[in-house]
Amino acid sequence: MQSIRVPKYYIVKRAIIDKIDNEEFQVSEIIPSERELMAMFQVSRITVRKAVEELEQEGYLYKVQGKGTYVKGDQNSQDLFSITSCTQDVIRLGMTPSRKVVSAAIIPADKKRQRLLNLTGEDKVFQLMRVYYADGEPINYTTTYLPLRYFPGLDKYDFSRDSLYDTLENVYGVSLTHATRTIEAILAHDDIAEYLDVEDGVPLILFQCVTMGVVNGKEVPVETLKCSYRSDKFKFYINQAGRGKPHGI
Repeated sequence: MQSIRVPKYYIVKRAIIDKIDNEEFQVSEIIPSERELMAMFQVSRITVRKAVEELEQEGYLYKVQGKGTYVKGDQNSQDLFSITSCTQDVIRLGMTPSRKVVSAAIIPADKKRQRLLNLTGEDKVFQLMRVYYADGEPINYTTTYLPLRYFPGLDKYDFSRDSLYDTLENVYGVSLTHATRTIEAILAHDDIAEYLDVEDGVPLILFQCVTMGVVNGKEVPVETLKCSYRSDKFKFYINQAGRGKPHGI
């Protein structure tokens, strides 16, 4: 009976997974360099690169430009159903947050924003574009739209320093209640790829969201946003409840 020849890269790949599973390679720690892996497994550079590339694609590893390749863990995750700011998510994960404002402007509400935010053609919105960082690494690019009818003067704040949600709640007295999100996979391109420091064509996780809040005792849509996350930096989870005790058993 003819034996099946297993590719060398696959043997290396499985060996690295075993080391991750056995915590020989620790979460968030750098793995050995290409040269060290070549010596460890007695294989070529091409073999090591193919094994590492597949492990990146499968979510075991991630690269940091100019530093090396690290083990990815499940701790870099966000609850899909919680209303939290990106800054709060980064702090919760034990990393240092920062953000950069790419653009902040008052613009007329287009047809889409009119529909999502229950506005008229006379309304204007505050458009805010920001890049969020965790320990100095860009993790997402977010474009937010907020109705000026509820938030006059919002353009006066510096949202590279000020928290948007804290400002809405503490300055404008708006209580955020819930949000409706959609999620899809997209490919990085043009400005977004540049802002997130990734190559064109790299997979990203795109959220589109409408956030509801109580304004003057009435629940209304107060925000719509598009948020592109680097898929090599964040995982997302859904916290599901049980169905309860089945009837008739």
